[in-house]
Amino acid sequence: MRLLVAIVAFGLAGLAFGQASEVAHPDAAVEGRLKGLAEELRCLVCQNQTIADSNAPLALDLRNQIRTQIAEGRSDSQIREYMVDRYGDFVLYRPPFKASTALLWAGPFALLLFGAGIAIAIMRRRGRARSVPREDSKARAEVASLLETRDPARRD
Repeated sequence: MRLLVAIVAFGLAGLAFGQASEVAHPDAAVEGRLKGLAEELRCLVCQNQTIADSNAPLALDLRNQIRTQIAEGRSDSQIREYMVDRYGDFVLYRPPFKASTALLWAGPFALLLFGAGIAIAIMRRRGRARSVPREDSKARAEVASLLETRDPARRD
């Protein structure tokens, strides 16, 4: 009985590595196209890596999906369209400029301009504060003279 369980377990374990056997003897042309496409697509799990660089299981699945579509004879643009239809523009590392992605493209520049505006406003305020003529010294002298004349405890 134990022998039967062990055989079944080893058989099922072999199925878990079925994807690796698919790439055991890769076709150079397919792998070249795959690499080009995989570097244009973002890993949806990692989000800061391409699916070519990611080791996430989803990235492996997406690479295998691309291999399958290449084997079916689809063009690179058809494969990109399929990925965008399925996962949205976010899957593209360089999404196209359109209304739904305008914030992705313009957002960093808007934040940079906003920060520069705040910095300029702060510098102008500091410049005005330094350039305002100081009449404080005249007022202080008057206050000091008033205090000297009114202070009976003070004897010079």
